[in-house]
Amino acid sequence: MTDIAEAPSPNVPEGAAGTGLDVRSLGQILYLGGIGVAALGVLLWLLAQWNEGGAGEAVDAATGTITLSLGGEPPQLDSTRGTDAVSFNILGHTMEGLLRYDAENRLVGGVAQEWEIGDATATFRLRPEARWSNGEPITAHDFVFSWRKVLDPRNASEYAFILYGLKNAEAVNRGEMPVESLAVYAADDRTLEVHLERPVPYFDKLVAFATYNPINEAFYESRKGRYAADAGDLLYNGPFTIASWVHGASIRLEKNPHYWDAERIRLNAIDYAYFTTDSNAIINLFKDNKTALAGLVAENLDDALQRRWKIRRFSDGAVFFMEFNHREDRLTRNYHLRKAIQAVNDSPELVYRIIKLPGNLPGASLFPVWLKGVDGYFRQEYPLADPPPDDELGRRHLATAMDELGLAEPPTLVMLIGDSPTAKKQAEYYQNLYKQKLGIDIKIDAQIFKQRLAKMTAGDFDIVMAGWGPDYDDPMTFADLFASWNENNRGRFNSPELDDAVDIARSSSDAKTRMDAMSRVQQILYDEAAIVVNYERGSVYVSHPRLKGIVRRAVGTDPDYTGAWID
Repeated sequence: MTDIAEAPSPNVPEGAAGTGLDVRSLGQILYLGGIGVAALGVLLWLLAQWNEGGAGEAVDAATGTITLSLGGEPPQLDSTRGTDAVSFNILGHTMEGLLRYDAENRLVGGVAQEWEIGDATATFRLRPEARWSNGEPITAHDFVFSWRKVLDPRNASEYAFILYGLKNAEAVNRGEMPVESLAVYAADDRTLEVHLERPVPYFDKLVAFATYNPINEAFYESRKGRYAADAGDLLYNGPFTIASWVHGASIRLEKNPHYWDAERIRLNAIDYAYFTTDSNAIINLFKDNKTALAGLVAENLDDALQRRWKIRRFSDGAVFFMEFNHREDRLTRNYHLRKAIQAVNDSPELVYRIIKLPGNLPGASLFPVWLKGVDGYFRQEYPLADPPPDDELGRRHLATAMDELGLAEPPTLVMLIGDSPTAKKQAEYYQNLYKQKLGIDIKIDAQIFKQRLAKMTAGDFDIVMAGWGPDYDDPMTFADLFASWNENNRGRFNSPELDDAVDIARSSSDAKTRMDAMSRVQQILYDEAAIVVNYERGSVYVSHPRLKGIVRRAVGTDPDYTGAWID
């Protein structure tokens, strides 16, 4: 999916896919046998009162409102231009595409009530009851307009590539054909006809992604360049609308009475009253009953155990890595400098000594362990050699790099990171590691989420601590991330061999051929040290005991509150 923050997810609720852990079982997992859980009568009495649903701000049954924190200001709520997890989470609650994921994480009809997908064409028949928040019907023309806008080169959409399975899409995006050449048509108001450039085995999963959402053309043009700038500059078709948006401070969502499936929505409002990535601030809000959900980090896990909170964990499917800048004016374009850093990297040490939370896995490949391959899991069918750290090899690579770059001493490199305490702690670990092992100085450039994305896009870094969550349930969602044409390839890594492998994987309908090509992508990224993979993220969290029905998923809107209710 998507650009995400480096820190363990700060706002991760209970859901069907999560694993509930009581205090004893979590203690066994963490080998915390020496930490006792005090039977403090007053504390337990207070906790019992709170568990029974005493009045508070986090969960308000009288108004059907829950209060949450959000990881920051949504950088872009125009679905044709959004790229980040924060924006996509808001869009996932306020907009809906042709298909969506249900509470069991199955693809079901969204705006479309029927669909047929073949190797060359796809047809979607829209629900007559599907409406925009102003009461107007959603039509096939709204999808044609939106998809053309994504591919229009003047729009500069970084996610345009995800529509390249549509016939003529890539040529349109490159400016080689007019947008009207996109082979997507409104046969009538309720019938969308799609012609495919090639067989796309996962096309049903693609149309559930936010970039495929519809946009009402008349409303878009009426905003005169301000579409999605404020709450009133959006027309909604999902379960909620944005009732208020105080930039940099809060967003309030309210139930959309025009949503076709409004009877399914049991919450009246979701109030994102706090924008922060500070895990300590979030846990304090949770203690004070000001937010219904809170992620845990190693520093506050013991406190949660002492309070006998029900602690849950979930693997969100995301992979975190250090991405190098491969532009000509950057030292990190040098192969041997990247291999030096790769050689001394120690992801198990990062996971087990620095992050210190269950559920995180040491990083080895851009392809996480949960992805399916031909018959089983991709990483089991295509294992990647992951040798232990080799300081001597790292120093040899560094010596070669210094000679090629004309350096008399190890370089100073700028590492761009987010502004969360967890991100800073990880960056300081790497700062110390590379200084100690290689003599490389790391300057840490900590930025708020929106500014970090802007600097990544501008190439204003040597190394960036980045993360990527899956957009759809297929290895291709990771495989094409570092293709030369992908605008989310912020470091501008360029490998014709990788591009060829991606083309094979996305154009073949044979599973073995596709996965063999994915394996080549995996190996090229490692051999070229295009990135250094740090870890696969797991989340440990607590939620208000009266908040039910929130779904966690690796693919799709996560966390998903559209089916949640207050018990």
